[in-house]
Amino acid sequence: MKILGLTGPSGSGKAVVGQRFSERGIPVLDTDAVYHAWIERPTPCTEELARTFGKEILTPDGAVDRKRLAAIVFSDDDAEKTRLRTLNAISHRYVLESCRTWLEEQKKAGKRACIIDAPLLIEAELHKACDYVIAVLAPREIRLDRIVKRDGISREAAEARILAQKQDEFYKAHADFLFVNDGSLSMAQEFVEAVISNIFRHSETEKKKERYHV
Repeated sequence: MKILGLTGPSGSGKAVVGQRFSERGIPVLDTDAVYHAWIERPTPCTEELARTFGKEILTPDGAVDRKRLAAIVFSDDDAEKTRLRTLNAISHRYVLESCRTWLEEQKKAGKRACIIDAPLLIEAELHKACDYVIAVLAPREIRLDRIVKRDGISREAAEARILAQKQDEFYKAHADFLFVNDGSLSMAQEFVEAVISNIFRHSETEKKKERYHV
């Protein structure tokens, strides 16, 4: 079974690419949804986060209040980066556990390929479990518009979010397949077909590093 990692910065439109793969019968695991499942009810993950960041991050029913947690983690001081690394270290461990279980389920189901959709695929070292990495990028202005419309935030807040993320060169350096998503569904479909054709045409020893730019 081929394992593909799908990643990209906020506003790149990678969900559109993931949907095209899903329509072709290739299952996609959304790690954001996996993380939310771990914190939306009492779990070992919520307990560990509460021990680390304080019980005030929990709601009365034992779930994590994401706004309270964010207010603590992203306090503007010298320890912000340390707190963020701690949060990621904890959450990534539980997400990885779910990913391993899911991958085993897909293998047992006889899937030829599957996709792990993770914004922090590379930072969490999930890419090491993948046969191929797909990076989705987009022009800055398009990303800004998507983030503002999707999250209902100001343009200034969207710009700050982009500045806080990895730059395009980071994703390009790790990608086997690269797609620049300007919103064309037909080009997204063409890209997906090209990736599918490539991963099943080459054996692991013949694996090619190919880039598809749109």
